[in-house]
Amino acid sequence: MKLSTRVSALTPSTTLAITAKAKELRAQGHDVIGLGAGEPDFNTPQHIIDAAVQSMNEGHTKYTPAGGLAELKQSIIEKFKNDQDITYQPNEIIVCTGAKHALYTLFQVLLDEGDEVVIPTPYWVSYPEQVKLAGGNPVYIEGKESNDFKITPEQVEAAVSEKTKAIIINSPSNPTGSLYSAEELQKLGDVCLKHDLLIVSDEIYEKLIYGDAKHVSIAQLSNKLKEQTIIINGVSKSHSMTGWRIGYAAGNAEIVKAMTNLASHSTSNPTSLAQYGAIAAYDGTQEPVETMRQAFEERLNKVYEQLINIPGFSCVKPKGAFYLFPNVKEAAEKTGYSNVDEFVKALLDEEKVALVPGSGFGAPDNVRLSYATSLELIEEALTRVERFVKSKVNA
Repeated sequence: MKLSTRVSALTPSTTLAITAKAKELRAQGHDVIGLGAGEPDFNTPQHIIDAAVQSMNEGHTKYTPAGGLAELKQSIIEKFKNDQDITYQPNEIIVCTGAKHALYTLFQVLLDEGDEVVIPTPYWVSYPEQVKLAGGNPVYIEGKESNDFKITPEQVEAAVSEKTKAIIINSPSNPTGSLYSAEELQKLGDVCLKHDLLIVSDEIYEKLIYGDAKHVSIAQLSNKLKEQTIIINGVSKSHSMTGWRIGYAAGNAEIVKAMTNLASHSTSNPTSLAQYGAIAAYDGTQEPVETMRQAFEERLNKVYEQLINIPGFSCVKPKGAFYLFPNVKEAAEKTGYSNVDEFVKALLDEEKVALVPGSGFGAPDNVRLSYATSLELIEEALTRVERFVKSKVNA
């Protein structure tokens, strides 16, 4: 049977390929350390679990409105008011089955065949695939390592054509952990306003910020930028609720209405009990969020120094998220591998450490490793990586 052209054109996930290989080795009895996790290693806070259980016991197990419970929308509205001082109305919010589904639905209602979306590299692996599935064309601009992987207004200006419909801004970034300042966002926003580009602002890691850095949403900088921005967010990373699948989009009411109509024909509604859990996440204590953030910051500070001392590794220290994204091109060359993908494959085979090659993020000289796992495991993994590199260089 012939599959559809749109699905056949999808790029296989390098992340899933490495994960599958790591699982295969574990099944054979090998001591594999996987640093590919895109989720916190903390359990969901107990008060959220309790709220979901209570909702089931109270009979809230039926269909909900396609765009999400009114109570949850109100919790999201209050969150925006408290965190960014942005005011939204219920008809400007849609709750989806995860932030990924919010993005997918947005591109489906936004793009026609041949429309272009500007995507900075390195990018989260699903951005270009979702654009392509909606008939659009990704247009890549390089966030240079020398600029903390961030793009400039001049790059955006040069990338815009008459077909450009939108631009994606991910701050803090997956995979780099880079964070845009208010001044940087304002300058990017000015270019977007000039060319009437919709700004898709992915803020899923906004609660995981380190040092004296601050998260700024481009939508909070002016009313014009708010009107031009769709914010994508959710509770997966901030409240360790990845499996609950609750994300949302906030922005233009017409776009949100179209997204809601599409969702009504695809998912019917986000899972009812997960929505009640999300209400508790936003309305309840935020202490677990801060506890988790502090743990990640402690891990980052400890393992960063170990990482940059590995021969051939260099790394911009991230300001957010829970990933390190070192450039390992020199290490790959020194150890005799033709590219970083081959280096990563050999590392998994010989030292049983699973990293994610940067080629899947549009940055083939880098690897992504997550510190959303125990400090002991990360330190052991980096010890193995250093041993691997030194053994090859000294051979």
